Amino acid sequence: MQIQVSDQAARWYKKELDLQAGTFVRFFPRYSSGGGLHPGFSLGISVEEPREAGLTERSEEVTFFMEEQDLWYLNGYTLRVKYEESLDDISYIYEEEGAVN
Repeated sequence: MQIQVSDQAARWYKKELDLQAGTFVRFFPRYSSGGGLHPGFSLGISVEEPREAGLTERSEEVTFFMEEQDLWYLNGYTLRVKYEESLDDISYIYEEEGAVN
């Protein structure tokens, strides 16, 4: 279980959220009518410092993290965050651990 944020995706977050070096971005599961990895939940983000980080990834001087209490959402998966140039947006890719690319 891990988070991987591409440098291009981190730059997009910095631009869109006006982030400075040393900022923290939290990924968390939230109730949603749409679908993410689990029915009824999608991935939310917030700019806040960790209380009890379970996973972290640093890219472009920003630390992306998921709190220990939220790790159930990624159980058995790697979260890859990539920038989609054609959409000028990011995408979340959930890759099952042990899957062959």
